[in-house]
Amino acid sequence: MTLSPSHYLYALLMLTAAAGAQAEGDAEAGRAVFQARCSGCHSIGPGAQHAFGPLLTGVVGRHTAGSQGYQYSEAMRNAGFVWTEEKLKAYIDDPKAVVPGTRMNFWWIGSEQKLSDLVAYLASQPTPAP
Repeated sequence: MTLSPSHYLYALLMLTAAAGAQAEGDAEAGRAVFQARCSGCHSIGPGAQHAFGPLLTGVVGRHTAGSQGYQYSEAMRNAGFVWTEEKLKAYIDDPKAVVPGTRMNFWWIGSEQKLSDLVAYLASQPTPAP
């Protein structure tokens, strides 16, 4: 059986759609990733306080070194960008590549899906209204 170019195109589109769907994060699964991999240094949610690392409530949309009351590294204070979901993924994947000189050390999260889930969870925790 010979497949036409349109069959190949259809197969490619289906694979691309499946890959895109997998890249979407699941905030509830991300909560488990946070508890397992991040909660030793960070806290998040209503009433969260700084710990060894800064609190992460409302991190998406916040400027680097933008959480009051935490003693950020000089590198983070000078980074000068706003945390987006894409920037968080890159930072969690390789902190020192995104912010050279950062104090954060982190080892591989385990999979692209876990990374997407974690960032979805972080994004689901907006800064509480004053």
